[in-house]
Amino acid sequence: MNILDLIPVLKIGQNNYKVHFAIGPSDKHEPLYAFINNKFEEWQSDQSRKNFERRFILSLIYYNSNEWLFAGLFEQLGFTEKDGRYYYKTRLMNDGVELIGRLIISYEKKYRASYVLFENFSNDFILSEIFKDKISIIPFPGYENVNVDYNYLKTIIERNDKSWYSALKSVKGIYLITDATNGKHYVGSAYGDDALWQRWSEYIINGHGGNKKLKKIISENGNEYKKNLWFSILEIATKKSDDTEIIRREQYWKNILLTREFGYNDN
Repeated sequence: MNILDLIPVLKIGQNNYKVHFAIGPSDKHEPLYAFINNKFEEWQSDQSRKNFERRFILSLIYYNSNEWLFAGLFEQLGFTEKDGRYYYKTRLMNDGVELIGRLIISYEKKYRASYVLFENFSNDFILSEIFKDKISIIPFPGYENVNVDYNYLKTIIERNDKSWYSALKSVKGIYLITDATNGKHYVGSAYGDDALWQRWSEYIINGHGGNKKLKKIISENGNEYKKNLWFSILEIATKKSDDTEIIRREQYWKNILLTREFGYNDN
């Protein structure tokens, strides 16, 4: 099914639409982060050039390779220029609003341009998937880019997100928990059948995962304190790696980061 069949208004006056392929300059998922935090329209409005010189904008956000998330149709209402940048005023249209954050379009983009004329590509935007609910989770960003707070990790675990589940259960590793209120760290290791996924799932239950010092600070400050904890990955290893080597590497990171002396590790 083509996007024209899903959002019939696009069949009328195609040459009034500019397509915006929203993709971050360094982190491809930057506009997706903005969308999840309800700041996409603000993110899109800030442009380095006069990129929206048509009345309407069809906004598609990079989701995965050859997959684009429908972010809405916008009416372009002019811009102001400041310090060499162009700040557009836009209005979200009602057409297709029920598909925003749910519709995934399949399109293989083989060129660099992020702003194209809709009529030249309208027949190429094909339905890939329609989610039941509006997206609230970013696809797994790569082990080196994981840095999520407790609430976001809780959402990932509870929804059993397939991209995160597949990645986290596939490797053993050393992870880092950071307390955002004081900068203290906890270094832990994950092995076993589901490795990181299984270990992090345990933290979602109570916030401390059995660690004595984390348990103590949560007990003293209330259950809400766990929302201050951030989870990241220091190092990964294949599932075939010996568990004793994983534990050895865990000790290495504890020594490097001094988490026994100044953090939440006690052994």
